[in-house]
Amino acid sequence: MDTIASLFSFITTPVSWVIVQFHSVYGKLFGPDTGWAWGLSIVSLVILIRICLIPLFVKQIKATRAMQTLQPEMKKIQERYKSDKQRQSEEMMKLYKESGTNPLSSCLPILAQSPFFFALYHVLNSIATGKEIGVIDGPLLESARKAHIFGAPLAAKFMDSADKVASLGATLTDVRVITAVMIILMSASQFFTQRQLMTKNVDTTVKTPFMQQQKMLMYVFPIMFAIFGINFPVGVLVYWLTTNVWTMGQQMFVIRRNPTPGSKAQAAFLERLQKQVTHHKKVRGRGNVNVIKAIVAKGRDRNEFERKFINGLTKAGLAAQADGTVVESESAVAAETEDGATAAGAPRRQQPKRQSKAKRQSATAQGAAKQDGEEVTKTSLEKAQDQPEDAAPKAKPGGNTTGNKPGSGTRSKAKSGQQRKGQQRPKHPSSKK
Repeated sequence: MDTIASLFSFITTPVSWVIVQFHSVYGKLFGPDTGWAWGLSIVSLVILIRICLIPLFVKQIKATRAMQTLQPEMKKIQERYKSDKQRQSEEMMKLYKESGTNPLSSCLPILAQSPFFFALYHVLNSIATGKEIGVIDGPLLESARKAHIFGAPLAAKFMDSADKVASLGATLTDVRVITAVMIILMSASQFFTQRQLMTKNVDTTVKTPFMQQQKMLMYVFPIMFAIFGINFPVGVLVYWLTTNVWTMGQQMFVIRRNPTPGSKAQAAFLERLQKQVTHHKKVRGRGNVNVIKAIVAKGRDRNEFERKFINGLTKAGLAAQADGTVVESESAVAAETEDGATAAGAPRRQQPKRQSKAKRQSATAQGAAKQDGEEVTKTSLEKAQDQPEDAAPKAKPGGNTTGNKPGSGTRSKAKSGQQRKGQQRPKHPSSKK
């Protein structure tokens, strides 16, 4: 570790200068020789570095999501060129180039932070051995050696001997208890950070080897931190614990505000967004507008959670627009018009009460009987109307009725038939009269 730290000795002077500047501020509040002054200086160094690395962190998130999106295509390439490793690598690089994705982008924050980590290790190790380094000269060196955090010197390690710890003005028990607690917290924060990434911010619809690798790293990284942590000075443990907590909080913020599509975090985010939009009848925040705009643009390619979000807005009488806003749909406007008319004093239409089965059967029987009576009455009226006014009784065979000319019955029947059937068709000229 000392050899690796010496490779980054060129950055020890800037790191030591930043620590001294923060120490001059905290020293006025807590005292120049206290562990709070030096410990908070290291914490402030971490915060400053992580703020500078935010652009790289954003790039890391985009690269990680792009890699997750490419996993199905990568799996197809691996299966297609299973026997040709060289062609497989060429196709992989071609896929990365076409999509503009770099697999190393996900490691950029760690790689960028490594020089500062090793430079701080080199500074604290020099303080433990009593060597001046960077801008930390004699008086500042003695002040740093006297600084203790809960009884453990900043430069002490878990594996230090009792004599070395005693030379720093502490006991071996205090040093090992404090370092053990900090190592456990450091490993636990690393595990929780990786776990929330795997359980909440991973697309559950895609099962790829990449997910298995991430799951393996979730257990490997904490173990590595625990193994290397016993050789870290207390000041470095403060640095690493602070950066882990920062990473965990930063990741929680990103997962809550900008989750991976198809993940459980996206389902929770869209549920919160739906409640907010339904309550206010509009979209608040530029970020939320961009989210809805992206969902609308996907069309049929929306995942399950996005379709549920759009359907929820539709049920609430809202429609998402291409520009990321929402408007009230026609059905909602019609409902509001009816509600307004009711509020103005118009009587509201009451739904009929549900009748019992016996009442329904009785009403059906009465209706059928009434309908039959109407048909009988109608038939009688039709028959009465069909008979002509000058109709006479039929003549008996062999004689005529008094007052009627021969053939009058035939003419009455013809007239009655014409009245019933309407105008008769003319006979053909060739037919007999």
